Amino acid sequence: MYAVVETGGKQLRVTKGETIYVEKLEANEGDTVTFDNVLLIGGDKVKVGNPTIDGAKVKAKVIKHGKQRKIIVFKYKPKKNYSRKQGHRQPYTKLEITSIEK
Repeated sequence: MYAVVETGGKQLRVTKGETIYVEKLEANEGDTVTFDNVLLIGGDKVKVGNPTIDGAKVKAKVIKHGKQRKIIVFKYKPKKNYSRKQGHRQPYTKLEITSIEK
Protein backbone atom coordinates (compact mmCIF):
# COMPACT_ATOMS: atom_id res chain seq x y z
CA MET A 1 0.00 0.00 0.00
CA TYR A 2 1.19 3.51 -0.77
CA ALA A 3 -0.10 7.05 -0.34
CA VAL A 4 0.52 10.48 -1.82
CA VAL A 5 0.81 13.19 0.84
CA GLU A 6 1.35 16.93 0.61
CA THR A 7 3.91 18.62 2.85
CA GLY A 8 6.11 21.66 2.43
CA GLY A 9 4.43 22.57 -0.86
CA LYS A 10 5.44 19.25 -2.40
CA GLN A 11 3.64 15.97 -3.05
CA LEU A 12 5.42 12.77 -2.01
CA ARG A 13 4.63 9.11 -2.69
CA VAL A 14 5.26 7.15 0.52
CA THR A 15 5.04 3.54 1.66
CA LYS A 16 5.16 2.03 5.14
CA GLY A 17 8.73 1.70 6.47
CA GLU A 18 10.16 4.18 3.95
CA THR A 19 12.55 6.98 4.99
CA ILE A 20 11.89 10.40 3.45
CA TYR A 21 13.34 13.89 3.64
CA VAL A 22 10.90 16.83 3.86
CA GLU A 23 11.08 20.56 4.50
CA LYS A 24 11.88 21.29 8.15
CA LEU A 25 8.98 20.56 10.52
CA GLU A 26 8.44 21.99 14.01
CA ALA A 27 8.76 18.70 15.89
CA ASN A 28 11.38 17.19 18.17
CA GLU A 29 13.39 14.08 17.38
CA GLY A 30 11.44 10.96 18.33
CA ASP A 31 8.03 12.66 18.01
CA THR A 32 5.24 11.36 15.81
CA VAL A 33 3.99 13.58 12.99
CA THR A 34 0.57 13.09 11.36
CA PHE A 35 -0.13 14.15 7.77
CA ASP A 36 -3.84 14.85 7.12
CA ASN A 37 -3.39 16.06 3.52
CA VAL A 38 -3.59 12.62 1.90
CA LEU A 39 -4.34 13.02 -1.81
CA LEU A 40 -4.34 9.37 -2.91
CA ILE A 41 -4.16 5.90 -1.39
CA GLY A 42 -3.14 3.08 -3.70
CA GLY A 43 -2.69 -0.65 -3.56
CA ASP A 44 -5.26 -3.27 -4.57
CA LYS A 45 -7.92 -0.57 -4.84
CA VAL A 46 -7.00 3.05 -5.58
CA LYS A 47 -8.81 5.79 -3.66
CA VAL A 48 -8.47 9.35 -4.97
CA GLY A 49 -9.35 12.43 -2.93
CA ASN A 50 -11.23 15.51 -4.04
CA PRO A 51 -8.77 17.18 -3.24
CA THR A 52 -8.01 15.16 -0.07
CA ILE A 53 -9.38 11.94 1.39
CA ASP A 54 -11.50 12.54 4.50
CA GLY A 55 -10.28 10.62 7.56
CA ALA A 56 -7.10 9.34 5.92
CA LYS A 57 -3.85 9.84 7.83
CA VAL A 58 -0.19 9.03 7.38
CA LYS A 59 1.89 8.82 10.55
CA ALA A 60 5.65 9.25 10.61
CA LYS A 61 8.38 9.30 13.25
CA VAL A 62 10.95 12.13 13.27
CA ILE A 63 14.45 10.64 13.06
CA LYS A 64 16.58 13.79 12.83
CA HIS A 65 16.89 17.37 11.67
CA GLY A 66 19.75 18.62 9.53
CA LYS A 67 20.92 20.77 6.64
CA GLN A 68 21.52 19.71 3.06
CA ARG A 69 24.75 20.28 1.12
CA LYS A 70 25.68 23.87 0.41
CA ILE A 71 24.75 25.28 -2.95
CA ILE A 72 26.53 28.31 -4.38
CA VAL A 73 24.54 31.17 -5.92
CA PHE A 74 26.82 33.29 -8.10
CA LYS A 75 25.61 36.43 -9.85
CA TYR A 76 27.79 38.15 -12.42
CA LYS A 77 27.44 40.99 -14.91
CA PRO A 78 30.25 41.33 -17.41
CA LYS A 79 32.01 44.69 -17.84
CA LYS A 80 30.07 46.22 -14.94
CA ASN A 81 32.39 45.18 -12.07
CA TYR A 82 29.54 43.33 -10.40
CA SER A 83 29.77 39.85 -8.95
CA ARG A 84 28.13 38.38 -5.89
CA LYS A 85 28.72 34.98 -4.31
CA GLN A 86 26.26 33.57 -1.81
CA GLY A 87 25.83 30.13 -0.24
CA HIS A 88 22.69 28.41 1.03
CA ARG A 89 21.99 25.25 3.05
CA GLN A 90 18.34 24.15 3.13
CA PRO A 91 17.14 22.68 6.45
CA TYR A 92 15.32 19.33 6.34
CA THR A 93 13.62 16.77 8.57
CA LYS A 94 14.24 13.05 8.11
CA LEU A 95 11.09 10.95 8.69
CA GLU A 96 10.27 7.25 8.80
CA ILE A 97 6.72 6.33 7.75
CA THR A 98 5.12 4.14 10.42
CA SER A 99 1.53 3.72 9.23
CA ILE A 100 -0.99 4.59 6.51
CA GLU A 101 -4.60 4.71 7.71
CA LYS A 102 -7.61 4.82 5.42
